Amino acid sequence: MALLTSITALANPARFAGFAARALPWLAGATAVALALGLYLGLLVAPADYQQGETVRIMFLHVPAAWLGMMGYTIMAVASLGVLIWRHPLADVAAKAAAPLGAAFTFLALATGSLWGKPMWGTYWVWDARLTSFLILFLMYLGLMALRSAIEEPSRAAKACAVLTLVGSVNIPIIKFSVDWWNTLHQPASITRMGKPAMDPSILWPLLTNALAFTLLFVTLHLAAMRTELIRRRLRTLRITAAASAAFAPEPAE
Repeated sequence: MALLTSITALANPARFAGFAARALPWLAGATAVALALGLYLGLLVAPADYQQGETVRIMFLHVPAAWLGMMGYTIMAVASLGVLIWRHPLADVAAKAAAPLGAAFTFLALATGSLWGKPMWGTYWVWDARLTSFLILFLMYLGLMALRSAIEEPSRAAKACAVLTLVGSVNIPIIKFSVDWWNTLHQPASITRMGKPAMDPSILWPLLTNALAFTLLFVTLHLAAMRTELIRRRLRTLRITAAASAAFAPEPAE
């Protein structure tokens, strides 16, 4: 009950901005420590793979980036429900702030996947089911950001982006289960499969550490972007109010 009360209290934009200001330094510190540890484990402690050699280290960046690309869109989909159904005051702020972050991590996943694919598959790109669906995810991010920029009225932009986001969310389970539904070059799930993970602990733990580190990075950047967006919207409201007051102010008598 106390947790629910705290979450409800943060629905107030002013309270959320205050919470973000207090939390960001701690999140940034935790992110820096986790990234340093993850890079140390991935680059210096984890052994080279017996088949892939040193190129396996790309995994420590590629897998977290792919995870965060999908997580970013999932956050946007949940926030879109908040816009359309619950009319939550921070829902559109969360969706807008997550879009460029999700797009950046999705692009990073595509780029590192191509670099990893060249020595493993002999080519930078194939129209593999997972690669294609992930490219569609990146294009969805770009399309949503372009749609928001094209609509000047914020409430109309929020609703239009929310509808398109929910339509595009069908792509997330396609990305996740594409390796099970179709014959693809990607291997099946190695960590989340039933039973024991397929990875050796010497590779698994550095990967999980980097996944945590990059997740903390996403949360930190997302919180900072939401705080910045709240400030930007507050300034926009003040400018509109000032302009309206000036328009209706009586002219000084001569």
